[in-house]
Amino acid sequence: MVKVGLLCGREYSFPPAFLARINELGRKDGVSAEIVKLGGTRMGEPAEYRVIVDRISHEVDYYRGYLKQAVLQGTYVINNPFWWTADDKFFNYSVAAKLGIAIPKTILLPQKGYPYDVDITSESLRNLKYPMDWVGLLDSVGRPAILKPFSGGGWKHVYKVHNEEQLLEAYDKTSPYCMTLQEFIDFEQYVRCFTFGKSDILPVAYDPKERKYLVEHKYLSDELGARVVKDAQTINLALGYEMNTIEFAVKDGVPYAIDFLNPAPDFEKDRITEFYFKHVVEKMARLVIDRALHGNVANTWPRWEEMLSIGAAAGFTGAPRTAQAAQSAPLGTTER
Repeated sequence: MVKVGLLCGREYSFPPAFLARINELGRKDGVSAEIVKLGGTRMGEPAEYRVIVDRISHEVDYYRGYLKQAVLQGTYVINNPFWWTADDKFFNYSVAAKLGIAIPKTILLPQKGYPYDVDITSESLRNLKYPMDWVGLLDSVGRPAILKPFSGGGWKHVYKVHNEEQLLEAYDKTSPYCMTLQEFIDFEQYVRCFTFGKSDILPVAYDPKERKYLVEHKYLSDELGARVVKDAQTINLALGYEMNTIEFAVKDGVPYAIDFLNPAPDFEKDRITEFYFKHVVEKMARLVIDRALHGNVANTWPRWEEMLSIGAAAGFTGAPRTAQAAQSAPLGTTER
C-alpha cells in the first residue's frame, strides 16, 4: 500500500473531500490517503508517506521541520518545504521580471521595527541610509501605490496610499514586517489561477474588492487567456510550486502578475464556489496519486537557476558538476 498524507489546519470542506477522492481513485493502484499525525520526530525516521500535501507548515515550525526530514527520507512533499522556507514575494517579482513576465514596479523597504526579542540598536542598522527618500520612492512606482509585506498572504497588512503622508502613516503600522512598495495596477480584469502541478492552469475570474470567485467561463479572450496560462506555467516552473494560486491584474490587455507566493491556497468550498471546489478536489487528487506512483523528489525543486542560465536544473550554482562544466564552457554559457 502506498500512503499519502495531508497536513492541514482550519479547513473543513477540502480535507474530507480530498482524502475520500484519493481513496476512491487510488484503490486500484494501492494508493490510500489519511491525515498526518505527529508526536515527536526522530532524526533519520523512515518515511511513512510517499507523498505529503502541506497546507499548514508555514504557520507551525514543527511541521516545517518534520517535512524537511521527510524529504531526506524520500517523501515527495507538495510544496517543497526547503524552497518555501527560503522564498519571498520580492524575489518572486525579480525572477518573474527576468523571465519576461509583466510585473508592477516594486521596491523592497527596510523594516519599520523588529521583533521584541531581537536586540536591534542603531549600530545594528549602520548599513541603512537615513533619512529615507520617501518622495523619490513614490515617484519610482507612481501614485497611488500599494504597500504590502514581502512575504505573507491573506490580504493582511496591505495599504493603498496616494501620497507621502499616507505612505508614512501606513508604514508606521507595519512593524515588524518587511514591506514592499508597489505600483498600483488600475485593472480592468482580475484573474486568479488555480495551478495543479507546474503546467495545469485554471484561470478564474476574481473580484478582489469582494474577495469573491466568479464562475464566468468567457471572462478572458482566447489570446489573453493563452498568455495568462503561459505566464503562470513559466512562474510555476521557475519556482517549483505544484499547488499554488497566481493572480494577474489586467490593464490595457496586459496581465501583470501581482501575487504568486500562495503555496497553500484557499480551497474551502464556501469561498471558491461549489463549481471550482469540485474541480480543485478532482485535480489535486489525480495530481497526488500520480506523484505517489511516479513522482521524482528532485522535480519538486525550483528551476529558476537553469531558466536564467546561472545554474543546473534541480542543482545549485557552484555544484561540482556545474563548476566543472563552467571551467570549460565559454563565458556566459551553462551546462544544459
